[in-house]
Amino acid sequence: IGPLNWLAFNTAKKPLDDVNVRKAIAYSLDKNFITKALMGGFAVPADGPIVATSPFAVTDVVKYPLDLKKAAELLDAAGFKPGNGGERLKLTIDYLPGTDNQQKNVAEYIRGQLKKVGITVEVRTSADFPSWAKRMATHDFDLSMDLVFNWGDPVIGVARTYLSTNIKPIVWTNTQSYNNPKVDELLNTAGGILDPVRRKAYYATFQKIVTDEVPIAFVNVVPYHTVASKKVGNVPMTIWGPMSPYDEVYIK
Repeated sequence: IGPLNWLAFNTAKKPLDDVNVRKAIAYSLDKNFITKALMGGFAVPADGPIVATSPFAVTDVVKYPLDLKKAAELLDAAGFKPGNGGERLKLTIDYLPGTDNQQKNVAEYIRGQLKKVGITVEVRTSADFPSWAKRMATHDFDLSMDLVFNWGDPVIGVARTYLSTNIKPIVWTNTQSYNNPKVDELLNTAGGILDPVRRKAYYATFQKIVTDEVPIAFVNVVPYHTVASKKVGNVPMTIWGPMSPYDEVYIK
């Protein structure tokens, strides 16, 4: 079902309307450290908007390996020179409450990483899901961690995040205010094609553009595991896991 953990940018707000700033932030993150140290090796890094196990995923995307020097150069190019104490700019980061190992811990890590390149970050805590959702829906944020599902087809779970027509005051829409007519065209056309080979070609171009323009810095695929007793037969092994029907599950 493609659960992705990511860092969303509010591209309508300065300085995050500058792609160089967004790229600098992406280059500041060590996804291998996040998945191995913060998540105990259970998660795997993510590099694009379509989860790697999807038939529509491609590897030819723009990637951002940890490179603090590159990040600093991009911030310089964007006009954010270090000031007193080395500070270049200030931002806030929110996170979805209730999943600290995927959200809060990563937000705290990002704060420390961005400080290394001169970006001061305040981690904002929301009291509950409705409070965080309101911030997202009203676009009252700079950066925010988020956990979003691809679901069974890009039309269902992917397009909603990137279509400019879906910039709405509702959580889990295009709350990044990302707007690219070419991306709109690619997603809308792909959604009307039945042939999987032709569809994948459109989604491949979409993935390359989105990873180059970075409205979102992809962090990791969220690990889901099912633990079952050896006494249980026909344990659900599909992508739905324990959400599957239990009509054929039995106790030995």
